[in-house]
This record gives sequence, structure tokens and C-alpha cells, in this order.
Amino acid sequence: MKIFVYKSLIVFFLVFLAFHLTFNYALRSLERKLVNFTSKGNIEFLKEELRNQLEEAVEKEELIKKSDALLLRKFLDKVKKEIYK
Repeated sequence: MKIFVYKSLIVFFLVFLAFHLTFNYALRSLERKLVNFTSKGNIEFLKEELRNQLEEAVEKEELIKKSDALLLRKFLDKVKKEIYK
């Protein structure tokens, strides 16, 4: 009976250790990335990047290709028909 208890404790400890090393590590890594992504400095950087991209898009003559515009118009017309049924 003592051997069974010792083996059970060892297995439980190894499973606990494996869980800690895999899932806990992944969770902490994800948490760190989330904190870095939502930091004040990073949010300001993303805002500036978005502004720059919008300014570049406004300066272009064509925002989207003619074929994409046609496809988008067809899609919107179809949505309008379904809404007003």
C-alpha cells in the first residue's frame, strides 16, 4: 500500500509539474503580449500608423480597383434587396 501511495504522489507531482511548465508558461506569454499590445505607447503608435495610412489613401486617385468597386457595388445591391423585402 505504501508503494502505491508513493507512486501516486510521484505521478501527481509529475503531472502537476508538466501542467505548470506547459500551460502556465503559454498563459503568461500570452498575458505579456496582451499587456504590451494594450500599453499606452503602443496604442499611440498604432493611432499614428493609422493616420499615416489614411493620409496615403486620401492622396491616391483610386482607393480601390475598378473590379473591386464593381464587386462591392453588386454585394451592396444584393444586401439592399434583402433588407427591403
